[in-house]
Amino acid sequence: MNRIATLSSLGALLSTLVAPVLAAPVTYVVDETHSYPRFSYDHLGLSTQLSRFDKTTGTVVYDKAARTASVDIVIDTTSVDTGYTTFNEHIQGADFLDTARHPTATFRSTRVVFDGDKPVVIEGQLTIKGVTRPVTLQVTRFVNTLHPMKKKDAIGADATAVIKRSDFGAGMYVPAVGDDVTISIALEAIAR
Repeated sequence: MNRIATLSSLGALLSTLVAPVLAAPVTYVVDETHSYPRFSYDHLGLSTQLSRFDKTTGTVVYDKAARTASVDIVIDTTSVDTGYTTFNEHIQGADFLDTARHPTATFRSTRVVFDGDKPVVIEGQLTIKGVTRPVTLQVTRFVNTLHPMKKKDAIGADATAVIKRSDFGAGMYVPAVGDDVTISIALEAIAR
């Protein structure tokens, strides 16, 4: 009987010690000053054009112990930055992003695949110009650490995908201007 009481006490002590390790999911808020979706495409066979969006918001829910995550991102498409004001306006027009009717693009994950402790693939739904299509992001870098300046838990990631702009109703000038668009995302997020 004494042995059962000792084992029971030991079990209670172990559950108290293990509970903090089995942490709940953490919500991270996208750091708008360090998160930029970029996109590149072939321009007339002459060069690869590279542009970005300057305003991105959203959250990432990450459970390190359970190896699960979800991503919910909103991109302000009116913040497109091509490096040239006139071209920014052209890209926002009805033939491309149609920001007057669709001022945001969204990405919502449906599944995150882990390799060990790190996410390596994020499957989800990308909505551009009111059209939603499945997209798979390949995560090329992932870090979870204490932010050195904010002193809060933080995550950082780089991810890429290739989409066809014509799939989203933005196929003007294809094939002279490439249909394939490479999306590269640099994201940092801080624990709420």
